[in-house]
Amino acid sequence: MSILLTIAVIALIFIVIFQIAKASEYVTVLRGQGKGMRESNKINGALMISFLVLGLIGVWYCNDLYFGKTLLAYDAASVEGARVDSMMWYTIAVTGSAFIITQIMLFFFAYKYQHNDEGKVYYFAHNNKLEFIWTIIPAIVLTFLVVIGLRNWFLFTGEPPKEAMVVEITGKQFGWIYRYPGKDAAFGKKYFKNIDPATNSLGIIWEDKLSHDDVVSEQVMYLVKGKPVKLVIGSRDVIHDVGLTHFRMKMDAVPGIPTTMWFTPKYTTKEMKEITNNPNFVYEISCDQICGNGHYSMKGIIEVVDQEEFDLWMAKQKPQYLVNFPDKDPSVVPAADSAKPVIGMAAPAKKEKVNM
Repeated sequence: MSILLTIAVIALIFIVIFQIAKASEYVTVLRGQGKGMRESNKINGALMISFLVLGLIGVWYCNDLYFGKTLLAYDAASVEGARVDSMMWYTIAVTGSAFIITQIMLFFFAYKYQHNDEGKVYYFAHNNKLEFIWTIIPAIVLTFLVVIGLRNWFLFTGEPPKEAMVVEITGKQFGWIYRYPGKDAAFGKKYFKNIDPATNSLGIIWEDKLSHDDVVSEQVMYLVKGKPVKLVIGSRDVIHDVGLTHFRMKMDAVPGIPTTMWFTPKYTTKEMKEITNNPNFVYEISCDQICGNGHYSMKGIIEVVDQEEFDLWMAKQKPQYLVNFPDKDPSVVPAADSAKPVIGMAAPAKKEKVNM
């Protein structure tokens, strides 16, 4: 109901303005061209000031009304993401100040310098000092912002701390596949021709012994609070983009060209539920690159937990190699062998035949 009322008010305002404009045309015809033009200028000048005041009030009102629904209302969920927030605030301060100042000048000048029969125009063709000011100052400010952005970019895409965990994330139409290295801390090799959506979604080369302890998941990506994580990002079909809005990170997933970035989670999922006052909160992975008809549904979930919970989760996972080749799993006893007597165990005694 409130939306319809707002639309009706906006439409009414436009109708009033249109009627004022038409009335101004009629006044021009009745009073003469010169007098009518002066009246029109006064009306336009008054409207300019009105738009300026109402526009600034509207900007403030919308910010006050919707800021709590933006990501900036909450702290970045990663240590490095705080740098992105800081850079964002610098950018908003600079561009926001420039926007407000230029809009005030634009509308105020339209009012102040309306037609005046007694006014005299000052004309100058060139002013080196003015051009120097409006060229050098923006150049310095923008250079400052670019340098901050480059420093952050080189940090996020550079080498993480030595203690960082590594997770491989691969995009597909339309979902994400996560792979963790085992105790050897190394991933096995992959080959795209080995990809089988049913049994080998990543195209892992099983002959590579490094792959025998790799854990693959398509459900949830588990990360550890306070521990840096390096994401090795790729795609098995088209270009995707790993968007981690709560962590303030994103990186393209390109077929055949692995990309990387790293960050340090700052809050567990449970803590973020309390911070956001949302019991249904989840860390989300979105695809920030249009990748096909199902792009809208390409979402993943990240669960940030303590180290103890992560270790418990990993202990329950079975390497993908053993999932594909259960006969290689030492913890599984083949059915044929289960019937055989165990060495060292006494055989059951035979019943003696009794003659009657």
